[in-house]
Amino acid sequence: MEKIASFTVNHLDLEPGIYVSRKDKVGQETITTFDLRMTAPNKEPVMNTAEVHTMEHLGATFLRNDPEYKDRTIYFGPMGCRTGFYVVLAGDLSSKEIVPLITRMYEFMRDFEGEVPGASARDCGNYLDMNLGMAKFLAKRYLDNTLYNIDDKHLVYPE
Repeated sequence: MEKIASFTVNHLDLEPGIYVSRKDKVGQETITTFDLRMTAPNKEPVMNTAEVHTMEHLGATFLRNDPEYKDRTIYFGPMGCRTGFYVVLAGDLSSKEIVPLITRMYEFMRDFEGEVPGASARDCGNYLDMNLGMAKFLAKRYLDNTLYNIDDKHLVYPE
């Protein structure tokens, strides 16, 4: 079997950033998958499921309500390794183009107060596994350490 694209990324040199993971054609449309890497793989602790789950609810809610991107959002969800998230958007996009969107999304997470959207038994299959405080902490960390000063090195996968 062929190795899938995400398994060809050099995770030994990968740092937090925003990377184009892949681009796919669906009919005439290009779909771009982004790797929102929040922790350095195999060097930093991974995120726990409760905060990842909370960030998933907040991020998906933000993206599907964003005036510019709500109709272009295909998917937002965690990586199985718990070092970041994937966001899938309609369009032939670059990492640099979506920095403002991703920054706004993480600011929304950092500043969120109240009940996490969809965190009820009716709306979610594991609604008790949430940690808003830690989700806000991690969003702030990603903003401060990565997004606010992002450079080209953290927008293109390492060789």
